[in-house]
Amino acid sequence: MKIAITGKGGVGKTTLAAILSRVFAQEGYRVLAVDADPDSNLALAIGLPKEKIDKIVPISEMKQLVAERTNSTPGSFGKLFKMNPKVDDIPKRYCIKYNDVNILTIGTVDKGGMGCFCPENVLLKKLTSYLILQNKDVVIMDMEAGIEHLGRGTAHGVDAFIVVVEPGIRSIQTYRQVRKLAMDIGINKVYIVGNKIRNEDDKKFIMGNVKGIDCLGFIQYSDDVVNSDRVNKSPYDCDRKAVQEIKKIKDKLVKGVM
Repeated sequence: MKIAITGKGGVGKTTLAAILSRVFAQEGYRVLAVDADPDSNLALAIGLPKEKIDKIVPISEMKQLVAERTNSTPGSFGKLFKMNPKVDDIPKRYCIKYNDVNILTIGTVDKGGMGCFCPENVLLKKLTSYLILQNKDVVIMDMEAGIEHLGRGTAHGVDAFIVVVEPGIRSIQTYRQVRKLAMDIGINKVYIVGNKIRNEDDKKFIMGNVKGIDCLGFIQYSDDVVNSDRVNKSPYDCDRKAVQEIKKIKDKLVKGVM
């Protein structure tokens, strides 16, 4: 199963990705959690200690690796390089396993002056394609607010695209943009998860703005989840109610894509 999770910054997509990864792992699945967000926090949300997180270098920032795999020279934008780099050994070499979840931080490429066909972007797209189309694990991708890492060919391997929304019009607008982009490249199963829900009016607001879209469920606003970030702990270990809500979301997700 391959799941891509996105949404407006701050809506809680990393929290969902982290708890969902640990729920799958607890149930005996082999799980690969991929951090494809420029603000890389997935490892921390899964529970990795800060001293280990400080040593993580995203794949996109491994200049020597990028140069070796693409036959390019660091900083050589505009010159020829290999468009089909070897990537199948990267997960095993650079994954960190913690709480029974394999974590791979791939990062993203700063678009300023880089372009879509810089060596870093080519390597990331090839790696993402491998993870989705050939990797045998449950893959959960925590993505930025878009589908930057997914191309048309890769998109057909995604079993579910989840947009996390909160009760706010800016979050809904991001959902609409992401859904259009997803549909444009052939991702037909686009779901939503409502987060930071305080009351029934919050649910009604979300559902009234996403008519016709499958909702996997809602996650209540939680001070425990907020505080877990302050004390460098996984929300999975701090809020059992949120975990139970996400277990229900997982069960509905599995039924929808299997």
